[in-house]
Amino acid sequence: MKRQSLLNRVAFLTGCIAALSATKIASAYTAEDLIAQGTVFVDQNQNGTFDSGEKGLAGVSVSNGKDVTATDASGRYRLPVDSDSIVFVVKPSGYRPPLDQDHLSRFYYIHKPAGSPEGLKFPGVPPTGALPKEINFPLTKSEEPSAFDVLFFGDPQPRDQKEIDYIAHDVVEGLIDADAAFGVTLGDILFDDLSLFASLNRTIGKIGVPWYNVLGNHDIDYASDTDELSDETFELVYGPPYYSFNYGGVHFIAIDDVHWMKDGDKKLYRTGLSDKQLDFIENDLKLVPQDKLVVVMMHIPFVRSTPWLEPKRERLFRILESRDHCISLAGHTHHHEHTMIGAADGWKGAKPHHHMINVTVCGSWWSGKPDEQGIPHAMCADGTPNGYTILHFDGGKYQLEYRAARRESSFQMRITAPEVVMTDKTATQAFHANVFNAFADAKVEWKFAEAKSSAWLKMDKVAETDPTFQALYDEEQKFTAENAPWRKLARPMVSPHLWKATLGAGLEPGTYTIQVRATNPDGQVLTGERIIRIE
Repeated sequence: MKRQSLLNRVAFLTGCIAALSATKIASAYTAEDLIAQGTVFVDQNQNGTFDSGEKGLAGVSVSNGKDVTATDASGRYRLPVDSDSIVFVVKPSGYRPPLDQDHLSRFYYIHKPAGSPEGLKFPGVPPTGALPKEINFPLTKSEEPSAFDVLFFGDPQPRDQKEIDYIAHDVVEGLIDADAAFGVTLGDILFDDLSLFASLNRTIGKIGVPWYNVLGNHDIDYASDTDELSDETFELVYGPPYYSFNYGGVHFIAIDDVHWMKDGDKKLYRTGLSDKQLDFIENDLKLVPQDKLVVVMMHIPFVRSTPWLEPKRERLFRILESRDHCISLAGHTHHHEHTMIGAADGWKGAKPHHHMINVTVCGSWWSGKPDEQGIPHAMCADGTPNGYTILHFDGGKYQLEYRAARRESSFQMRITAPEVVMTDKTATQAFHANVFNAFADAKVEWKFAEAKSSAWLKMDKVAETDPTFQALYDEEQKFTAENAPWRKLARPMVSPHLWKATLGAGLEPGTYTIQVRATNPDGQVLTGERIIRIE
């Protein structure tokens, strides 16, 4: 991260003069200077330079954050830019842009002649000077099969280095050299302290796959008065706050749905989408074949609409409804859920839109009792253990797999039942199954493993809090904020994936194994077991 550190120092030193020089620098440019042009080329020797003999790539999309153009037969493009623009290439399938030492993709060029303005808390982009005559984008060939996996992190959200170390030991160590095409963090990369970007990037970079990042509400500079300037540090570290790329026949779009604003003397964020960004999404998809699967990635879920956002969300829905195949993922709410957005939500597509709210790496903000390694259990308020997901792709098909931190991949549910039940109580004794990755309409069944010939019995979906999480929360209420030995858990929420059944009458004393089987509408089968004694 030597280059990054240097950029940070340069930004700090130049910040005080950037605003004063902005008008002077901007006035020095002519209309012709504000046309970005260059070549997208195959970088055969991987030196980042468009050398003699290297060929341009035709039909590759390039954008200025609003307009999207396809390169001509020679790989050339032209786009207008202003004094605050980021020009980026939309990575085509079968090629890869340069990666830095932390496996972050460098697919963009920032044009800020005067740099970021002064008055921000964290370093922004240093002055970039005059627009280069050529902005060329190197790509190298990369094998991309139609079947591949993507890692998704919701809200790692470390407050400090100690919590970055939690991420290293709780999640990253188990993913080193993972067999994944790339990974994505769905926002809230950090928890307000943007000086930690470099350290967290080094940690996640140990996984060893290309990594992309979505902007979250805790990844912005709160010293800014406007949304446009709130993401200057994000741009310095990661580039454009919204963008797109292709991999293995699938088109991915990262959007920025966090709007930072000043309301009187108060600063706050709310869900938001700019018209410029919506123009980009619309223009981007015009160049994407209709039969290609589109994956939209954001921080704040689609389901969280406000009157202010509704016209913007409606336009986004109209754009996405035109696609034959489209899904989306978000983070932010610190629970895990599959939702189907339909007519009641303003979706007018032929079929409901599958929207996934991803489990968070930090769970409930690294709260709860630490384990033997000193890491808080951090269970989410819906009873889901903290962790991450793997999205499996195969052509236009996809399936989401949940993974709990430091658990076997088979751990897909928690069955909560008493250790022992008296024989005269079994008829009314209930047990619960929290099936973390189940759809709302999953078919959930149970039986005793010892009853080999018995049929699977139906479990009923219930609107309750997870009993295990509720017990942990109740236990913590014994502590006050002053004497609690750890950060207290979030308040329990009604779990969107909880089922319930009773043991039934006529059970003889003995030791039994409760087996639960959940079948999702997409055919995914999730299983779990728990031993119980009858006396």
